[in-house]
Amino acid sequence: MDCVSINQEVHPTNRVAIVTGASGGIGRAVAERLAQDGQTVVVAYAGNKGRADEVVATIRAAGGTATAFQADVADEQQVAALFAHAETEHGGADVVVHTAGVMLLAPLVELDLDDFDRMVRTNVRGTFVVLREAARRVREGGAIVSFSSSVTRLAFPTYSAYAATKGAVDAATAVVAKEMRGRDVTVNAVAPGPTATPLFLDGKSDEQVAGLAKAAPLERLGFPDDIAEVVSFLAGPARWVNGQVLYVNGGIA
Repeated sequence: MDCVSINQEVHPTNRVAIVTGASGGIGRAVAERLAQDGQTVVVAYAGNKGRADEVVATIRAAGGTATAFQADVADEQQVAALFAHAETEHGGADVVVHTAGVMLLAPLVELDLDDFDRMVRTNVRGTFVVLREAARRVREGGAIVSFSSSVTRLAFPTYSAYAATKGAVDAATAVVAKEMRGRDVTVNAVAPGPTATPLFLDGKSDEQVAGLAKAAPLERLGFPDDIAEVVSFLAGPARWVNGQVLYVNGGIA
């Protein structure tokens, strides 16, 4: 039987990536890793210009290319302007990594609905706004990566509202991947487990942190670079991974 010729060309590394929430934590690690991979990076941030400029400076000092742009991910006009910036300054967008999110924890019976609304605005509406613009404007051969969370499976107490917002990300990922048929654009989500970031560590005692570190078979917390490594895979060579939620948690679930 004759062999069928399949185009397995590796996409070039000199692509343009938009990373939301890139001024700190996992988002910063992702931005710096993609720059290390050879991608031009737009460091999208909500409010801390100083930290965003620091990320840009770090990338440039290492020989990479980056610019910063302020945008509220839940504001459709600001997100459209973010993509327009990528097109005007860098020629377009090939990769979109949406790490921006809010986590406010409480038992359900004590849940402040204002906190819930804030999480829904950023984690759900923000994800849909960014996904919609990415689906409209990412170039052929691109990749879209959203952020879910392992707590959708782990079901930790106090995480009900936050986990619900991330469940929406899971659902949207599978659907949008199918809606991108014919575009050669992959759509996936990354679901980190306990990761040593200020967002995760805030409000937790040393005993709680130690317990969570022991939960994984690898007996440690994740680090932002662990998560960035998986994003790098999805944003580059992983052309046959599509419509998936990847749990990046050291085997905790």
